[in-house]
Formats: sequence, structure tokens, C-alpha cells
Amino acid sequence: MKSIIELDGNTLTRQQIEEIVKGQATVALATESLERIRLSRERIEKRLAEGQTIYGVNTGFGKLSNIKIEEEDIELLQLNLLRSDATGVGEPFPTDVVRAMMVLRANALARGFSGIREETVQLLLNFINKGVHPIVPSQGSVGASGDLAPLSHLALVLVGEGKAEFNGEIMSGSEALKQAGLTPPVRLQAKEGLALVNGTQAMTGIGVLTVNEAERIGLAADMAASLTLEALKGITSAFDPALLAVRPHPELELVGGRIRKWLDGSKRVTKQGEIRMQDAYSLRCIPQVHGASWQSFFYAQDRVQTEMNATTDNPIVLESGGEVLSGGHFHGQPIALAMDFLKIGVCEWANISERRTERMVNPQLNEGLPPFLATNPGIECGLMIAQYTAASIVSENKVLAHPSSVDSIPTSGNQEDHVSMGTTSARQVRQIVHNAARVLAIELICASQAIHLDKAEEQLSPTTSKFLKKVREFCPPLLADQPIGDEIEALAKYLLSSNDLVNEYV
Repeated sequence: MKSIIELDGNTLTRQQIEEIVKGQATVALATESLERIRLSRERIEKRLAEGQTIYGVNTGFGKLSNIKIEEEDIELLQLNLLRSDATGVGEPFPTDVVRAMMVLRANALARGFSGIREETVQLLLNFINKGVHPIVPSQGSVGASGDLAPLSHLALVLVGEGKAEFNGEIMSGSEALKQAGLTPPVRLQAKEGLALVNGTQAMTGIGVLTVNEAERIGLAADMAASLTLEALKGITSAFDPALLAVRPHPELELVGGRIRKWLDGSKRVTKQGEIRMQDAYSLRCIPQVHGASWQSFFYAQDRVQTEMNATTDNPIVLESGGEVLSGGHFHGQPIALAMDFLKIGVCEWANISERRTERMVNPQLNEGLPPFLATNPGIECGLMIAQYTAASIVSENKVLAHPSSVDSIPTSGNQEDHVSMGTTSARQVRQIVHNAARVLAIELICASQAIHLDKAEEQLSPTTSKFLKKVREFCPPLLADQPIGDEIEALAKYLLSSNDLVNEYV
């Protein structure tokens, strides 16, 4: 039986979002949220009844905000906002992103600062629970005034327009509502269109999913490094706790401690001076490089966690005094910078991984292992081209890692004259994380092959030995040259999606 996660606008976690996105839990509004939503709506209606002018409620939008809208046109104003803003292009977001967007938008509305009606929020929750997934193009958001284009495509289905996927089929929004038993659609009232589309839920939705995946990839990087250290008889003196403590970055010590724990009991690793005095940087500097990448992860995690439980639309219906004030909470800069920082951190997990792969396949660097880890070098190329693939991917990542947040193009007649490009940052970082998973899969396969060729399985630590068995479920030791693209993809998918490292090894 599925669990029920109550949305209260304040306590949602990234783990809960993943449960909901995967269909392992349903959603409902918390009792206190219902009351806040009702009070917020009452304040909007009271202000309108008093004849007050409120941005986006009875005025135009953006540069058109000085145009007063007559009472009889207020509903049409909100509907036209959705229709005009639904101008996204490109490949649609995958279903997991759309579901995350819906959860986050509902959670933001549950905070009671948006002036929306309860029944509108409830229909959004019904979409999540019944599996109605609006088709949302991935391109078109500049990340300020919120994710207007993506959220408009999402909101159109609430009013019976746009397109949606239901039970694996793409259909009109009205047909999706009908088949899901959710008719009639919502008729938007004052403020509701703006409340649905003005927010950062596209970039944050991608960000939440990416942070979850990045955590797994960071742990996979630490595990791949551990297996490579064993494959190359690496020197563990560089991970001595007293040595690491003299440079007291917590993440540096975290990685060093984790690798010491995972290598405990290994007969493959060495001490300083046993075989050589120092390892290359890609082995010796694992705590420093991986640790710095974990810094970017923790920063992004914190920013995403805050944004998940924040109000990001405009104007805001305040609790104290019931004032309706315009501000800039829709601006995506906090998430844009976090995603750009995470892009760099994940790139470095992949960059140093590719260098460790090179050390295993290069006969000048691999401590006597067969050239390119081939069973029969010369007639066979072994894993030579696997390193090419890793090199190609890390080069691609370097292009994607260019910070999108440093760019800004004015919109809305220069009224919106600084934008975040945060959704672009988020889209790019998820691609980088998926690319990094492939690079780490290649390193793990190379380490597995090196250990096989050196007949070193019995010398591994208990922890790395256990994980090696999992790697070999996807790619057994290679006895001759063969295509391994499918194996790399399958292992990468496992690294991205499995919580084994989170739950069993940390």
C-alpha cells in the first residue's frame, strides 16, 4: 500500500519527492495548509471587493502592468496568461521532471501566500495521484518571472487545454481529464493563472532529481576510486587521518575516511615506500578532488532543500495585515548558481575518473598489467577504446559546465532586465550527472578487468569485493574483445538509480 505524503509547504524533502515521482507515495494537502490557502484566497477577494488594484490580478503582466483590467475580463486575463506563455519548444521534459514540477508547485501553493483556491490546488494533486502528466517542452524558460513557459504548459491541462500523457498515451488535455475522471476542468479566477505559472519549479524540479542522482554518483566515484587503488596497488598513506587533518576541510576528511573504511582489510593496497614513494595525483589527491566536489554537492543540496519549501511567485499575499506586495521571489538566481556550482563539481568526479582509467589501460602507467587490459594484447585491443569514450564524455561535460547563470538577456520590454537562466543550468547539470555515470561505469569495468587479469579477487577488502560482484552482474570479466556499450549504459543506469551505496556502504 502506498504511503501518503502531506504537503504543508515547509517540510518536504528530496527523498519524499523521489517517492512521489516514482509512484511509491500519493500526496494530500495538510490540514493547516488548507486553512492557509482559504485565508489567502479570502484576502485576495476582499481586496478586489474593495476596488484595489493588484498586479496580475486586475492589471496586465510585465511591461503591461500599468493597464487596468475590468472585472468582467479578470477570468479571461488569467486564461490568456497561460495560453500566451505556453510557448516552450524542444523535447518534452521526461515524466519524472514533470511529476517533480507538479509536486513542488503544489507544495509552494500549500504555503498559503499565493491567493489560489483550494479546488485548483486539489486538481493539481489529483494529476499527481492519478498519473496525468502534462507535456512540457524543455526549452523556453529564462528563469526569472519564474519558469513561465514550462509552468504554463503544465497549467494549461488544468483548464482542459494543452497536451498530456495518461496511461502511456499522449492526448489533449481535455481528453486526459476525461479519461482520468477529473472533469470538469478548472475555471481560473483572479490571481490563479499567475499563481500557477510564476515560480521556479522547473529548474528546482530538475534540481531535486539531479541532486538525488548526484549523491549516488559521488558515492560511486568514491567506490570506483577505491577499486582502482586496489587494481593499481595504490598507496593508502595519502589517506592517513592525521595527514588529512592538517587541511581541515570536512569533505576532504569525509572522503578520506570513507575510502579508508572501504579498503579496510585489503591486501592489494600499499604503504608509502613499499613499491614506490608516491602515486600520481589522480590516486593521491582523491580526498582533495572528490572532497571539493562534495562541497559543491552539499551547497546545491542545501539551496534546493530551501527552494523546495519556498514561495516563489508574485505578488505575495502576506499573512500580517493581508497586504499583497510585489517582489522578486520568482527570480531563479539562487538555484541557477547552485546548479552551475554542481556542474563543476560533478565534472571533476568524471575528469579524475577518466585519468584513473587511463592509468589502468596505459602500459606505461599500469604497474605491469597487460596493455589496455587485453587478454591477448596485439590481436586484441582490450579496453583501449573504452578510455576514448570516457575522454569524449568528459570533454563534452566541459562544454556543458560553462555557467549559464552569468548570462542574462532582458525580456518583457526591458521590465524584466535581469534573468537567471537557471533552467538551462539545471538541464545541463542533469546531463553532466548522467554523463559522469557513464565515465564512472567505464572506470569500474576497467578496475574489474584489471583485478581479474591480476587474479587479485581474494586480495580485495570485504567491502570492495562485495561491490565488485555487483559490477560484474553488468559486465563480467572480458575473455576476448567484444562490444561493451550496452554494459556501460546498464551499469551507469544502476549507479544513477540505485540506493545500494547510500544504504549499504555509507
